[in-house]
Amino acid sequence: MSKAIRLNVASKYKRHFQSGYPLVTEESVQRLPKGIEEGAIIDLVDENNRFIGKGYYGKQNKGRGWVLTNNQHEEIDEPFFAKKFKAALKRREDLFNDPDTTAFRVFNGEGDGIGGITIDYYDGFYVVSWYSEGVYTFKDTVVQALMKTADVKGLYEKKRFAVKGTYIEDDDFVAGERASFPLMVKENGINYPIYLNEGAMVGVFLDQRHVRKTIRDKYAEGKTVLNTFSYTGAFSVAAALGGASKTTSVDLANRSKSKTIEMFSVNGIYYEAQDIIVEDVFNYFKYAVRKQLKFDMVILDPPSFARSKKHTFSARKDYPELLAQAIQITGKNGIIVASSNCSTFNMKKFKGFIQKAFQQTGGSYKILEEFTLPEDFRTIKEFKEGDYLKVAFIQKL
Repeated sequence: MSKAIRLNVASKYKRHFQSGYPLVTEESVQRLPKGIEEGAIIDLVDENNRFIGKGYYGKQNKGRGWVLTNNQHEEIDEPFFAKKFKAALKRREDLFNDPDTTAFRVFNGEGDGIGGITIDYYDGFYVVSWYSEGVYTFKDTVVQALMKTADVKGLYEKKRFAVKGTYIEDDDFVAGERASFPLMVKENGINYPIYLNEGAMVGVFLDQRHVRKTIRDKYAEGKTVLNTFSYTGAFSVAAALGGASKTTSVDLANRSKSKTIEMFSVNGIYYEAQDIIVEDVFNYFKYAVRKQLKFDMVILDPPSFARSKKHTFSARKDYPELLAQAIQITGKNGIIVASSNCSTFNMKKFKGFIQKAFQQTGGSYKILEEFTLPEDFRTIKEFKEGDYLKVAFIQKL
């Protein structure tokens, strides 16, 4: 093991790290040595050279590395990773034992003790996502630890980091046996066709599990449902299985149509009775207002940032305006499922967006239910940014 590089913590961040904050940023240390290599082991020390924490260097968004342990003598090696994986798998025992759910997150980065890496489970197959070149230098050690700890049928990986200015979104088979695609998984009894070999997005966002179940079990029956930014139509299928009278799925990506058709088909739903539209959501809203269309339920789950030929959308700036457009085409007493995965604002601010949108449209509302991340997307209180998901079921009064 090479010698750890010592980094002096900036005084105003000292308590931060001592209380368990795991993300190392450029501002939080006094100086980053020139030429520090991705994956280098780092020791954080205070102004008196007293040890605070040990981790690794790796550029990830605003971060420059993660603290992994407060034990100066602990090695970041295979037993270290195996111990973390074993604890994470134990926490998900209930999900492993649920025959109706065969896809979920088994390791959630800093929430499970190792920032920069997530691991998802798809009916025996595991997918490791690497968020920095730094954590990727531990690949062999991580893979060996996981293969020894979990019952891995096959292992895939997603590289989600930039190398020399080029963004990599590569995916590779790593070990075990190769899956046949589509790989069929279940979530609360709903079937999802999964493709582990088609880039970062495999077919369903696992963090919305409880939201989809709630739509199906409590809100969809007899409703006309508009699902915007619909991707593969997972929300639409949940609504249809819950007895929705009709679903309309709108997404700009051409592939969304065939993916949504497949999603309906594997769940025994006649897709031709549903509307599946390839269109810019902002254009569709204008069309719906012009045609005076009204829906009983509108699902709004945009990406944090999106760009089309005519529109650029940033959740932080533009969510209230987007929500205001959704309000216009929601019927009286209708439900808006407003969701955001943007980590730069919290639920309190999100509720401010909701209030602003209703003030703009002159209507009143009631928030019926709220959701954050499900239990398999484990977070820690010291790192609030990790709890990024905000979902509100809003009734338009």
